[in-house]
Amino acid sequence: MMVSRRRFLGSLCALPALAAPARSRPNILLILADDLGYSDLGCFGGEIETPHLDRLAANGMRFTQLYNNARCCPSRAALMTGQHPHKVGMGNMTGNPRREGFPGYSGKVSEEAQFLPAVLKQAGYNTLMCGKWHLGQPGPVARGFDEFYGMIQGFDSFWDSSKYTRLPADRPKRQYDKFYATDALTDHALEFIGGARGSAKPWFLYLAYNAPHFPLHAPKELIDKYQPVYEQGWDVLRQRRFAKMTKLGLLDKRWDQTPRSVVGPNRVSTPNGWAPKQNPAWETLPEDRRKDLARRMAVFAAMVDQMDRNIGRVLGDLKTKGELDNTLILFCSDNGACAEWDPYGFDVSSGPENVLHVGAKLAEMGQPGTYHSYGSAWANLCNTPWRMYKHYTHEGGISTPCIAHWPKGVKAKGAIGNQPWHFVDLLPTLAGVAGAKAPAGLAGVNMAPIFSGHRAAHGPLFWEHEGSRAVREGKWKLTALHPKGEWELYDIEADRSEMHNLAGAHPERVRRLAQAWDQWAHQNQVVPWIWDPPYQLTSGLK
Repeated sequence: MMVSRRRFLGSLCALPALAAPARSRPNILLILADDLGYSDLGCFGGEIETPHLDRLAANGMRFTQLYNNARCCPSRAALMTGQHPHKVGMGNMTGNPRREGFPGYSGKVSEEAQFLPAVLKQAGYNTLMCGKWHLGQPGPVARGFDEFYGMIQGFDSFWDSSKYTRLPADRPKRQYDKFYATDALTDHALEFIGGARGSAKPWFLYLAYNAPHFPLHAPKELIDKYQPVYEQGWDVLRQRRFAKMTKLGLLDKRWDQTPRSVVGPNRVSTPNGWAPKQNPAWETLPEDRRKDLARRMAVFAAMVDQMDRNIGRVLGDLKTKGELDNTLILFCSDNGACAEWDPYGFDVSSGPENVLHVGAKLAEMGQPGTYHSYGSAWANLCNTPWRMYKHYTHEGGISTPCIAHWPKGVKAKGAIGNQPWHFVDLLPTLAGVAGAKAPAGLAGVNMAPIFSGHRAAHGPLFWEHEGSRAVREGKWKLTALHPKGEWELYDIEADRSEMHNLAGAHPERVRRLAQAWDQWAHQNQVVPWIWDPPYQLTSGLK
């Protein structure tokens, strides 16, 4: 029997507010990475050096089945409002032209939506944000943040300080002789925390790094460090990650490694549908192309490394000030690894095309004035072992590495939690931890019991983005690729790699889950929507 999420909202509203003094309530540090793949961190199987996040995982918990919304804006809307993004108007991205009759895709979050910082502020928290906003206007201060420094839009240079904004506008803005965004965001985060310590109130910091989203920019010495690592190629490294993830206990031994040849989509449709591109075998590429690609991935790895170093700065500050034990730190990523737009990446000078860098041009990659991505084949590595990428509702698009660290609240050091939950749950969960009253009628539920190793009651999970769509109930997941794709059914407990489509063997289950998705879609303003003609998303697609 399909379990309705509404059955659990009563328990959320019934949760008592904490009656403890403000100083005994935890500080909350929510760290969001941008376009980080599921297996990029060392503690999730990757070869990138992330010692500070690895230490958080060793002394806290890793959650293997926290789900995001497949792309920047929808994920951030769900995280900040506790609602499915379409319900608050952010089914796609900011800036899209508003069209009458499509309220789920208005390109802005509805004015009525209550944001997480406003909820926590009502409970007596200082509310601070550094990083990427990407939720349009009104901006972060109007939505409840006391202090903001970061990027209002979606992505831009890491080397250009003019792209970053300080709010409220009358606040002094730091000046830099040498600017790098990840460092500057952390500088302001430490400044904001320091200022909050002057009050008797706990603080909430949303540290939303724009790393490692393209444009791929990083300090040259760090890029050089990773160049030889990625000259080994994606085939070798995918197998190493898979083996390490299995050894770490992150993968069930029943799950397969997906083949390299899994669809690597470009972003161009044809009259016959989507034109897939296969990710090539590394050894089939000419040497100059391998050098170019290795350098692209080395820049990406350097961005993750530098992000981890900066997280270490924040952790060091909290430890020095005696705040680490009573700070809930939650780390996650806004979507899966980014495949835009083909196996070789792209460069801004040529739109979705790629440029082959050779000779001296290789050393310039990642430096000021450059602007490129790493492509679908490296994204395939970063999402090991899942199928697909950012934009899609297969596991590679919606699965995030998640770490929770809170010595006073997370007791099982090094534990791995496997319960499925969703970005819509973050607002009610953090509100519950803070003793705040969550808004009524949220899609999410309070998942705080999982921090202490218990299960929390949860109903089915739902997704839609750009026509890809999914529903998960228990171990069963129904998903489809683009508006014209047929439903695929997977037993996620036995086959989270989504390699064995069971739709033909369970037609009644497919029908029932598809009806549940259809009902959710109508309730949450998902349909109707014309995405990319001639495709039309309508309810009840089978």
